[in-house]
Amino acid sequence: MENNSHAACTTVLVGKGATLDGSTMIARNGDSYEVLVPKKFTVHPHQVLEKEETYVSPSNRFTITLPKERYRYTAIPDREERYVTFEDAGINEKNVGMSATESIYGNPRVLGYDPLVENGIAEDCMVTVVLPYINSAREGVQRLGAIVEKYGAAESNGVLFSDKEEVWYMEIATGHQWVAQRIPDDSYAVVANQTAIQEIDPYDKDNFLLATHLIEFIEKYHLNTGFDTINFRNIFGRQNVFDRHYNTPRVWYGQKYLNPEIEQDPMSNELPFLRKASRKIAVDDIAYILDSYYQETPFDPLGSGSEAERTAFRAISLNRTQDSHILQIRPDVPDAVAGIQWVSLAGTFSPYVPFYTNITSVPESYEVTPMKLSLSSAYWLYKTIPVIVEPHYHAFLKQVLDYKEHLYSNFLGKIAETDEAAKNAAPDEVADVLTEASSKNAELALSETRDLLQDLTMQSMSMSKLTYNMDKNL
Repeated sequence: MENNSHAACTTVLVGKGATLDGSTMIARNGDSYEVLVPKKFTVHPHQVLEKEETYVSPSNRFTITLPKERYRYTAIPDREERYVTFEDAGINEKNVGMSATESIYGNPRVLGYDPLVENGIAEDCMVTVVLPYINSAREGVQRLGAIVEKYGAAESNGVLFSDKEEVWYMEIATGHQWVAQRIPDDSYAVVANQTAIQEIDPYDKDNFLLATHLIEFIEKYHLNTGFDTINFRNIFGRQNVFDRHYNTPRVWYGQKYLNPEIEQDPMSNELPFLRKASRKIAVDDIAYILDSYYQETPFDPLGSGSEAERTAFRAISLNRTQDSHILQIRPDVPDAVAGIQWVSLAGTFSPYVPFYTNITSVPESYEVTPMKLSLSSAYWLYKTIPVIVEPHYHAFLKQVLDYKEHLYSNFLGKIAETDEAAKNAAPDEVADVLTEASSKNAELALSETRDLLQDLTMQSMSMSKLTYNMDKNL
């Protein structure tokens, strides 16, 4: 049985030919069932241990032996002093990105023949046991797939992988059955807690990878719902009334933003997995989707639609979004500066801060997250902004958008400056240059957020309902 406390995320994947600068990009909101699950951002150094190590998950006792050598990698784990869990996403020193996971759900039919495995691999440790050991996105799929087939999966999940050339989306549907599809260079995908991959070609090894016995499993239990094709979504996924209110509208809105010319039903079961956008896609386009809540539609929970409309669909960004990330691996730059992880803590009203991933450390404000509110902590500082903004949404919205756009513009300029500085640095100094630049980006975001919090708090003091117009002398 699935027990995924970090479920309910939204994913965006974009091939290199569909982006503005030729980057590959994978991105996801890390949502939780709880409003507060403090997160932090960290970087693990390259390590070579004396011997292989046995890893045991503190969540379900999943056990695996790990190689001695571990590549440097970034991660966004839960705030936890005793052990590392739910590392969410990162880029390793080989410029391979991974984000895990997009919670999905296999249907009762397929789970009846291949149930989930209680102590199989789960979301809490996927990044930890895969990302430090892979050299490409394809290799990431193969390593995780082999683990699922050998040890079983405790949950149904979608997992994102990228490198400079390729983007892959992998779906683990049952205890041992999985498939992965390469996102075409000219396409994008938006996924929202449903099995998304559609028609697969088991003979097209360039674009599909699959569990060793997947086709045999489908044939043995007479699972194919089609005639001449194998549609993974129809065979392994589910499509019920909850999906049409909780999941498909998020895919609809993401596709509406990137393809406004296409009319679709937000409750349709037939929204395509892959689309070609009507324009090239940039980092801020992905950020807009992940921050969104049906703006400019009747379904906006903060908008002017009817009560039924405003509560009809689950939004993409929520108050229980604990982190959002965009993993960008850039072309036409040296490998040492190619990876950038854009990190947003706390969701909708927070900026995406760029961290180069070839760094040696992150600022204490990002790496140290106490369990209770502290404005010296990045997570908690960003979490306070919506508390002030939401009660006065229309009064404060423009101010918040201006703050986010101003920071984004600054970051783009600083990335260009840092690329140039790294180009002129000695090879053994590049990581220090990138570490310092990333720390300055973080401090700029925190400084402007503190100023925003101060301004919004002071303005909101005059908006209390406990007031009354009276003679100035009284």
